[in-house]
Formats: sequence, structure tokens, C-alpha cells
Amino acid sequence: MKGKAYRYLPHTADMAFVGYGTSLEEAIENSALALLCIMLDTKRIGRAKARPLHLRISEKADTVEDLVWFSLQDIVSVVDSRNLKAYGFVVDKMNSGRKFSMSGRLLYKRLDGDYALNSVKAVTPHDLRVAKSGRRFSVNVTVDV
Repeated sequence: MKGKAYRYLPHTADMAFVGYGTSLEEAIENSALALLCIMLDTKRIGRAKARPLHLRISEKADTVEDLVWFSLQDIVSVVDSRNLKAYGFVVDKMNSGRKFSMSGRLLYKRLDGDYALNSVKAVTPHDLRVAKSGRRFSVNVTVDV
């Protein structure tokens, strides 16, 4: 993809970002990366000499916005509850029709030490938007910190 993968947006109380991609899958992956970069030092985790592992994330929803919301909230929950040192997310399969579904892998490493940056309480559905402009998709997200 040419251009930025994501960018942070100004917000008064919470944190907001937009993830970009030439496909919806790529925009979701980049949104997940932006989220993880708020929570963790993903560059340091990615460089660490440890075996890469993954955890399957699967969701279904009535709308694509709900699918993004549910998936990103799953990432927040599992990173927090399992203290995962996550550094990326890969969408493996996505379906749309009467319902939307997605399956992907949260990439992480088993590491000792503190890689935390900010505590994310939740991904909010408020202002969550998925859009396509030309050949580029965007996903706008706000997180409660």
C-alpha cells in the first residue's frame, strides 16, 4: 500500500485514529495496528528475539462497522486479559452478504518485561465509520483510554 497505514486524529478526551488500506481487510489490519501501537511498544515487540505466535480472532456481525468494532474490542480484551505482547493483526478470511464475518490472527510473542504504553478501556462504537473513496478504504475508530 502506498501512503500511510494509519494516522492519529485529534480528540479532546479519548484517542482516535483512521486506518487505511487498498482493501477493507488491509484497512482493518492497519486499524488494529494503530490500536496496538496505542497500547504497546509494537516495534520493540516485533524486534524482540522470540518465536512469533498467534491467536485466532473470529467475529460475525450485521454490519461492517459492528464487525470492526467487535474485532477491535476482542483485541483489546484478549491483550489485556492474557497480558499478550501483541504487535500485529492479519485478516485471513472475510465474508459479506446478509451478515459479515471475519477471521484473523493476532500476532504476539511471549516476552518478559513491560511493553505497555497506554491502557485502553474500550473501543467505542461512537463515530466508528468504514468508508471507501476511490480505491482506498478507511476505518475511523475512537478508543476510550
